[in-house]
Amino acid sequence: MKNIIFDLDGTLIDSSSSILGSFAEAFRQHGIEPARPLTAELIGPPLMQTLAMIAGHDDADTLAALAQAFKQHYDSEGYKLTTVFPDIEPMLALLARDHKLYIGTNKRIYPTRRILDHLGWGAYFQEVYALDYFHPAVPNKATMVGNIVAAHGMNKTETMYIGDRLEDGMAAEANQLAFAMVTWGYLDPASGDMQAHWLSFDQPQALAEAIIKQ
Repeated sequence: MKNIIFDLDGTLIDSSSSILGSFAEAFRQHGIEPARPLTAELIGPPLMQTLAMIAGHDDADTLAALAQAFKQHYDSEGYKLTTVFPDIEPMLALLARDHKLYIGTNKRIYPTRRILDHLGWGAYFQEVYALDYFHPAVPNKATMVGNIVAAHGMNKTETMYIGDRLEDGMAAEANQLAFAMVTWGYLDPASGDMQAHWLSFDQPQALAEAIIKQ
């Protein structure tokens, strides 16, 4: 493999505390009681989709106000609470020696870049992509991954997408890419999201070693 595209939340970083804290603050500011518990399973989908799930409705004005409050809190302070899963940085350092690494995430591009700067990870990645990196924003990960592959003229047989959710695997398959599911993040083993033909790794070192051998 020459090109490795990583999902971000649940794959490289644990944003659960930072994101859920900013969701709680947004709903508090507007005096709205969440319709469901603020748990880690909410992490991953695009912002407006997640806010609709938490609010329990899709009123456009309410969701827009909540989104603004969330962004203000998360982009200024919340993102700083992001933590890194164990052994991720050594894995990135090892892979970056002989592979081209990219980020492809549902997270908005602005906080994504702030997090990478905060962690000092800029040198590991060739480029960082999000749904709203593109203008207009692309609708889903499958389209985003396809755009990444096309933008860099990647050979699909030499490119892998790595993530922690069913959506990530489906995005890889939609673009005829190899996929590796990581199980150290938000994946619920009982969810049925893991498909039998996908690679699966529970340790970053094992993932790095498998990629290097290919």
